Amino acid sequence: MEFDIEMNKIKFIKIPKIEDNRGNLSVIEKEIVPFEIKRVYYLYDVPAGAERGGHSHKKTQEFLVALSGSFDVIITDGITKQRITLSKPYEGLLIENGVWRELDNFSSGSVCLVIASDVFDEEDYIRDFNEFLQTR
Repeated sequence: MEFDIEMNKIKFIKIPKIEDNRGNLSVIEKEIVPFEIKRVYYLYDVPAGAERGGHSHKKTQEFLVALSGSFDVIITDGITKQRITLSKPYEGLLIENGVWRELDNFSSGSVCLVIASDVFDEEDYIRDFNEFLQTR
């Protein structure tokens, strides 16, 4: 998939998939994610029509994976907007800092894994879109 947003800010990363007739296995290790992992969390039981995200980070990078089901990630650099559907547990989306992201269109039973380069720090978040645009 081609991205209209700066290529160095958004990137699909394949996660190794070990296929077996007993079930598949995928592993995310430090060689897969291009940053030191400091926080892992996941979104689940997201009600129909609900949206998540709605922010940008000043320094934190995130790697999103649809472990189950699917959801859309809407990203913008303030000029160009793009919708990306995540639906494969062996493919993740790297989002660098300085990119606004929103998540919506969660399928029933979907699980969104987020691997972050830093621990939670409210000061790292830009939650107002107009403020985000001023940083561009």
